[in-house]
Amino acid sequence: MTEPSPVSGVNFRQITANGLDFRIAVAGDSGPLMLLAHGWPESWYNWRHQLSFFSQRGFRVVAPDMRGYGSTDAPDAVEAYDIKILAADMVGILDALGEERAIMVGHDWGSIVAWNTVLMYPERFSGLIAMSVPYGGRPEQSPLVSWREAFADNFYYILYHNEPEGVAEAEYDNNPYGLISRLYLSPDSPRHAPEVTDPRRAAGGWIPRLGEPLDLPDWLDQSDLDYVVSEFKRSGFRGGVNYYRNFHRNWEITADLQDARITVPTLFIAGEQDMVIAGANRGRLQGAMGRVVDDLREVVLLPGIGHWVQQEAPLETNQAMLQFLEGL
Repeated sequence: MTEPSPVSGVNFRQITANGLDFRIAVAGDSGPLMLLAHGWPESWYNWRHQLSFFSQRGFRVVAPDMRGYGSTDAPDAVEAYDIKILAADMVGILDALGEERAIMVGHDWGSIVAWNTVLMYPERFSGLIAMSVPYGGRPEQSPLVSWREAFADNFYYILYHNEPEGVAEAEYDNNPYGLISRLYLSPDSPRHAPEVTDPRRAAGGWIPRLGEPLDLPDWLDQSDLDYVVSEFKRSGFRGGVNYYRNFHRNWEITADLQDARITVPTLFIAGEQDMVIAGANRGRLQGAMGRVVDDLREVVLLPGIGHWVQQEAPLETNQAMLQFLEGL
């Protein structure tokens, strides 16, 4: 028996795609398909506002637990999470649903998956909405090499995730609430001072470097936070961390995409204060993405908003998405 969904109008289904069992959250019975790919450490639930909004406007909206998350299968092997497999997951979900085409939407790691999926399977997608993580083409050198040069012995969470298997996920599995409650905050959320301030990796893991929040942000209820934490208590963090362990492999196996371009109509949305865009303004982002995106319709930056854009500013995010979709 499928468990009940905590969001009204959203139902769960189990499907088989690309050789794995996926749990998908579905809203809407018919209409153009929107496929929503979440990031780390996230859940289908991070799309709750979009599932409801777009299903009421004639779309069939599907948000899977991505490979390694929630109630979807979580293979142990690191190489089971490379970008070609993740892109094949997205197309496999379309196949399982009997859908020829979809609008691909992604946030955070889901955005990386979304960019690469439409790059590899352009014929299967009528549009792309990427959030938080822009795309500027395949870099000249492996990003892992660049980060190691930049951070050396200092702590950087992506390098931490690339340490020998088991290190990062052991910390997070031991305290899922501690991690997620410290990450799911607004840029101006008040915090206690962090326990670890020494920048060197040897000084400790990640959770003690993140100040404990004094309160929840206004866009996140306690029940929201508890639900996402419960999903990680179920799945553990290994699957999600394995995405990061493929940065170098992904660079190696995409040499064939060196000169490939994004050809589908594209919208980019981010919070102006999202640390991922590192203070880049609209013009700079348009320039970087415009070099490899043929039809970049708009770059939307929401002032005062941080990384969790579709949760922090659901109304503005949904309106930007809807305007783009109406123009397709």
